[in-house]
Amino acid sequence: MLESTWFILWGLLWIGYFILDGFDLGVGILMPFISRNEQEKQIVMHSIGPFWDGNEVWLIAAGGVTFAAFPAAYAALFSGLYTALMLLLFGLIIRGVSVEFRSQLNNRTWRSTWDAGIFIGSFLPALLLGVAFANIFKGLPIDANAIYQGTFLGLLNIYGILGGILFILLFLTHGAIWLCIKTSGDLQARSASLASKLWVALVVAVILFLLASIVYTNIFSNYLLHPWLFVILLLAVGGILGIRMYIASQRWFAAWISSALSIASAAMLGLAGIYPAIIPSSLNPGYSLTISNSSSSTLTLSIMLGVALVFVPIVILYQLWSYKRFSHTVTAESIEQDEAFY
Repeated sequence: MLESTWFILWGLLWIGYFILDGFDLGVGILMPFISRNEQEKQIVMHSIGPFWDGNEVWLIAAGGVTFAAFPAAYAALFSGLYTALMLLLFGLIIRGVSVEFRSQLNNRTWRSTWDAGIFIGSFLPALLLGVAFANIFKGLPIDANAIYQGTFLGLLNIYGILGGILFILLFLTHGAIWLCIKTSGDLQARSASLASKLWVALVVAVILFLLASIVYTNIFSNYLLHPWLFVILLLAVGGILGIRMYIASQRWFAAWISSALSIASAAMLGLAGIYPAIIPSSLNPGYSLTISNSSSSTLTLSIMLGVALVFVPIVILYQLWSYKRFSHTVTAESIEQDEAFY
């Protein structure tokens, strides 16, 4: 029971990260292209400025829970995917440094360099997260000793690349809608137009990914055994259709919630499909790392659950406060009054 509870909490932490950091990764990818001048770049950066570093807390929490609740899975994942995870880490570091440094000097070359860093540091994590999770859904070459027998290039298979493209499009759409919420005027109109175009590409990517999932994975086996799980697929469809509907009616926050639902459903679709495995083995299903053979002791899981029940609500309340506190539309006038600059 505790193992299943922590599998659910582990999945929710990743979903929380994808939703929250997803929009600012999307904004970071879009920033050099959707902004026509320096003032618009500053508006775009201010739209995520108070949030982006706090959103990464969920990534730290998800990694920490993997280490503490499922140490065997953590060991296999972080050793086998070492190169991919280091690239992910470097991408996040580059983004963080670029966000903080770009406005330290009023120099065009300086700012253009850090703008490139923001793009790279946003694009790379989005791509790698999609590739990594797609390969987990597909199954990794884990042997009987829980040792990864593949290579980094082996992760760049058709299904893994489709997962990377899907994550990029999910985050781009999420980010474009966030800009619709936080900006006004011509920048908002361009963001809305881009979100509509990205939606079409997203629908194509979702269809291709679902078809590839049938061919390359066994995630739908659980769905056939437990048909009620198809509700997750219906939620994904509803979220994607809701994006289009709410963009058309210019209900930006509702469109963002629909986008968040589609991201959550995409993650849940795969996690529900691999349960009770955390890392399915593509070599032999018997080699898979599951919630049973990779979890910590019952005492450890019990203590962790008590800690989580106390501190996770505190983190959620703080983030709700911060989003409420900085909920205003970002304008040229408001960035002049902000104490921080980006």
